[in-house]
Amino acid sequence: MSRRRFMQVDVFTARAGFGNPLAVVLDADDLDGAAMQRFANWTNLSETSFLLPSTQAQADYRVRIFTPRQELPFAGHPSVGAAWVAVEAGIVRAKQGRLIQECAAGLLDVVVTQDQARMQTRICTPQASIRELAAKLRPRIPAIFAQTERFDSGSCRHVNNGPEWLVAELPDEESVRRFQPPLSLIADLCMAGSAVGLAIFACSESADYRLVVRAFCPADGIPEDPVTGSANAAIAALLNSQQRLGEIGSTFRVSQGREIGRDGVIEIEVDPSSRVWIGGDTTLVVEGSVNWP
Repeated sequence: MSRRRFMQVDVFTARAGFGNPLAVVLDADDLDGAAMQRFANWTNLSETSFLLPSTQAQADYRVRIFTPRQELPFAGHPSVGAAWVAVEAGIVRAKQGRLIQECAAGLLDVVVTQDQARMQTRICTPQASIRELAAKLRPRIPAIFAQTERFDSGSCRHVNNGPEWLVAELPDEESVRRFQPPLSLIADLCMAGSAVGLAIFACSESADYRLVVRAFCPADGIPEDPVTGSANAAIAALLNSQQRLGEIGSTFRVSQGREIGRDGVIEIEVDPSSRVWIGGDTTLVVEGSVNWP
């Protein structure tokens, strides 16, 4: 057995138990992909990150990200959380508040802000590709949203920013909050569309956040993901492509996770170059070591 440093953090929250949990293995240099996948399946969290030395001179560190079922080229809360852990554990030191993360999706800029009270990390997400919902998937949509009044099936899109998301806009916040997901139908939809999950969203009138989001990944063994960085980045990219950020703002906050007892907050920025940044608080919950061959 090999003893490896380990942290479990809650991402997108300043309170333990209210964000999206992430397992991070710090000493993963000698683990191959099969061993990482076994560990991610064992944690049974939505994602597990493995910190590794960079293979490119520009990068400060490298991360590999796994769900219980598959490796992802990029994911939001595992990237934000891994950056926080890398700094907190002393693996890297931000230069003028900046780092570069290497992952399967490429090299991503990271911004680290820190004061006496807390440290936050923000990451620039991969550029998203957006396309109309595939014709073969369209007949599956009405049954999934049969309970939602005034739902426009034409709002559904594929958005790929590393993982492939299916994204659907609902009429209002209450529709998102009350949505009862038919998980078997969503799992079949995602498998048919080669997507990691289905994300639903609506604009909000709240003074605390401008969007409300939920994300379902039952095909990967995650019925509902608590707080989903890549899905939120995908939604922001979609709204930007539709020139709708004027009504929301180029910097805004998103609420996700209340329906499953979390209450995460993601901070989103779409910069003048149309790059989507996601970030927020990370909270350390578990620190120690694991024995894993």
